[in-house]
Amino acid sequence: MKNSRLLLDIMLLIFPLLALMLYIFNQDATWAQSTSIILIISTIPSLLLLIYEVVKSLSNHKFGVDLLAILSMSGALWMNEPATAAVIAAMTASGRFLENYARGRAEREMVALLSRVPRVANRLTEDGIQVIPVESIQPGYLLLVKLGETIPVDGPLVSVSAVLNESSITGESLPVTRQTGELLLSGTINAGDALKMHAARAAKDSTLQGIISVVEQAGQARAPAARLADRYAVWFIPFTLIVAWLAWLVSQDPIRALAVLVVATPCPLLLAVPVALVSGISRCAKRGILIKGSTALEQLARADYLFFDKTGTLTGGMAKLMSIHSFSPHFSQPDLLKLAASMDQLSCHVIASAILQAAQEQGLGSLPMPESVQEVAGAGLTGKVNGQQVCLGTLDFVLSKARAGSWLESARQRLFIENSTVVAIAVNAELVGWLLFSDQLRLETPRALRMLRKSGVHEIVMLTGDKQEVADSIGTGLGVDQVLAELTPEMKLKYVSSASSAHCTMMVGDGVNDAPALAAAGVGVAMGARGTAAAAESADVVLLTDRLDRLAEAKAIAKLSIRIARQSVWLGMGLCCAAMGFAALGLLPPFEGALLQELIDLLAIMSALRVLASGLARQAVRTMSAEQVATLRNEHQMLQPLLQRLTEVATQLPLASPEERRTLMKTLHEQLTQDILAHEQQDEQGLYPTMTLMLAGDDPLAAMSRSHQEIYLLVRKLGQLSNLLQNTDDSSGTVQDIQQCLYGLEAILRLHFAQEEELFSGLQK
Repeated sequence: MKNSRLLLDIMLLIFPLLALMLYIFNQDATWAQSTSIILIISTIPSLLLLIYEVVKSLSNHKFGVDLLAILSMSGALWMNEPATAAVIAAMTASGRFLENYARGRAEREMVALLSRVPRVANRLTEDGIQVIPVESIQPGYLLLVKLGETIPVDGPLVSVSAVLNESSITGESLPVTRQTGELLLSGTINAGDALKMHAARAAKDSTLQGIISVVEQAGQARAPAARLADRYAVWFIPFTLIVAWLAWLVSQDPIRALAVLVVATPCPLLLAVPVALVSGISRCAKRGILIKGSTALEQLARADYLFFDKTGTLTGGMAKLMSIHSFSPHFSQPDLLKLAASMDQLSCHVIASAILQAAQEQGLGSLPMPESVQEVAGAGLTGKVNGQQVCLGTLDFVLSKARAGSWLESARQRLFIENSTVVAIAVNAELVGWLLFSDQLRLETPRALRMLRKSGVHEIVMLTGDKQEVADSIGTGLGVDQVLAELTPEMKLKYVSSASSAHCTMMVGDGVNDAPALAAAGVGVAMGARGTAAAAESADVVLLTDRLDRLAEAKAIAKLSIRIARQSVWLGMGLCCAAMGFAALGLLPPFEGALLQELIDLLAIMSALRVLASGLARQAVRTMSAEQVATLRNEHQMLQPLLQRLTEVATQLPLASPEERRTLMKTLHEQLTQDILAHEQQDEQGLYPTMTLMLAGDDPLAAMSRSHQEIYLLVRKLGQLSNLLQNTDDSSGTVQDIQQCLYGLEAILRLHFAQEEELFSGLQK
């Protein structure tokens, strides 16, 4: 179907061009009538196609700019100007061809994934290598992937290391090295030695198949790309008809009216907008960002109110094992880690990858394959390892299936202070220990949020089902405007729907529970590489790589595409209006006007194609005055006594009575919250966005902003230790922890203030 349409576009372009060449190079009067007939015949197919498309649009209650092309071609034929009609026919055919080429380029970037789908896989068994259909792969199969072959399903790496080409998923052209235990994504290509891996998902549930489904859905749902143009047609068509009528009325010469219609044929509208928008979609596709049509691109450019799901979106990219706690004399710390790693060979959760990587780093050797594994999404796993019934997952999930000793309550209090992700382990229905992981932010998250603010997002809201204190530890350190915690999917939907009535909203998520909110937002954005199919199908934009900064890049490209589309339209329309004036005065005949219009079209198209080449970088503008620098330094001076107080309290605590300790810490924590945290939050939300505009680069203050997060986490930990101090009499261990936090906080604050002041001096006029 596409090939036949392409062939039709080429024929509709070639026929009038050949007829025009015959007309230009053969001026013999004896052939004039024959040449005119050839010109008319070459014009009629384009005219009939335009009439068909306009009638079809009108039947769908749509009104477009193609009407002017029909009027000018029909008028040229009626007034015996077949050469003019042929030029317009060639012009419209070339526009259609270029638009389809630009759209096809974007489709080729997206659908290239289809060619990478493997049909068979190599399964390693006791009898050797068995070649099996990809559809028959089951979780737990040991697979061999040779050099140049595509990873067939998601699963952890068994080999010591592997070199992979992940460009089809992430858009990055350089090969990456993966270590034992890391999750391999289907669709990536083995660029090194043959590797071994375990299958953790069936083919139908793997990353590649999910992305292909989204691509196919986008192809089916994509609307015709040009119809920003029709908005301009509402005023341009009546304006053109009035000018043409006045030219005819004043001069009594219908040729002038025809010349006005010819130069007003709005090909800059027909061409510039779709070429710019589809070029933007194509550019995003190259970066691993799937935009489901030009409407989604326009909405992305307009979005000013941003919602983020926390888990798996802001966090979840770099989970790391911090400590292992065993509460049973029968299981050592390595025993617990080995049990967890064995179970997680059949899980694709980000924590599973961290556990497997930790097992490899600690040299635990080969892992037994679990049996009868069942996974509850977001909760945990159950199964058997070496004949023992093992339950692994969240503490609530494990406690629902196992019992615990009297030590649980005191151990839980320490968990609250640690602010870690807990992976509990039960063996034969008894809780025997847990692993603690830092719920680390994605490295690119702070940078992505600042870039999004620079691109026009005015409000950032974090949504999560986690408890408020956990959510605050992430959100406040990032400088988000609101932190909404302990939410159900229905509550997330309510917040997004409410904001959508007054703003162009954008929601970013990755799980099944995010799908309703993604669908309700003006723009739904799904983390596609490890996110669920439900989230990807509900979204308008899919990040095929788990990198949040790609969203900021996509928004920048979307804004660039819309800006260049409008610039190209106004360039073309301005030149058209000037030409209409000359035509109305009789200074521009129809044929010459048609040739001029073709030149205007080329200028508009070349302008629109700037989307593919224009850079997104920004020049630095250094504008900080001496007064501003002095004000900022004074703020630091006002906080110096509080920094000195940190050391004083750390020294006084061991010598103070329990009641004095409680008073000291309560007062100090209140001061830190009111002064230090308020100051740093004001810097993050107000000062830093302003300073970023004075510095070169996309995110020149990334390291400084990272210090804000560490300061917030330390103050929060001091608050939790202070609460613990209020509720216990044996506080010797707690006092040591508080002293460590106080000394660490003072060191970070002094270094941070010094770095800021050095930066202020460098920006001074």
